Amino acid sequence: MVCLCQVNREKVNKHKLALYPGSFDPFTFGHLDVVSRASRLFDAVQITVAVNREKSPLFTIEERCAMVEEAVVGFTNVSVEPFEGLLVDHARLRGACALIRGLRQVGDFDYEFRMAFANRKLAPEIETVLLVTSEAHAFTSASIVRDVFRWGGDVSHFVPPTVVSALDKKRRENQK
Repeated sequence: MVCLCQVNREKVNKHKLALYPGSFDPFTFGHLDVVSRASRLFDAVQITVAVNREKSPLFTIEERCAMVEEAVVGFTNVSVEPFEGLLVDHARLRGACALIRGLRQVGDFDYEFRMAFANRKLAPEIETVLLVTSEAHAFTSASIVRDVFRWGGDVSHFVPPTVVSALDKKRRENQK
């Protein structure tokens, strides 16, 4: 019989939370792909919807959180929460062990690489996990979705149906 010491027992029972931060304006199939994979790797994934005062988002923070919540309703270990401020401070506050970041193309790597180093310097106890999206979503980005939307194009190839509905609602509101 093997007896685990108290330290090892705590490690075995520790809840592994990862944060998946982003502006999600809007939430795309690429984001959903990353959430799906992260949810299999961690006990819990919190999608942290960022308030970025330097951007002019298409959707409010409340609308973005609602869209994401609807898109991930089938995941039992995924939650959604808005946040503002320094990401590593929020991760510490929530007890997260990792930050999830999605990579679509080589260009994403440079930015994410620098952010991972900065976050490690600020919070060495929190790992950054880079997940490569599936090839079907390698060229999907929220900015492309916003551009297609602004020009009246069909965005259903890029975003979940709940987001298509939110975009249609936004279009009707903007036409008033």
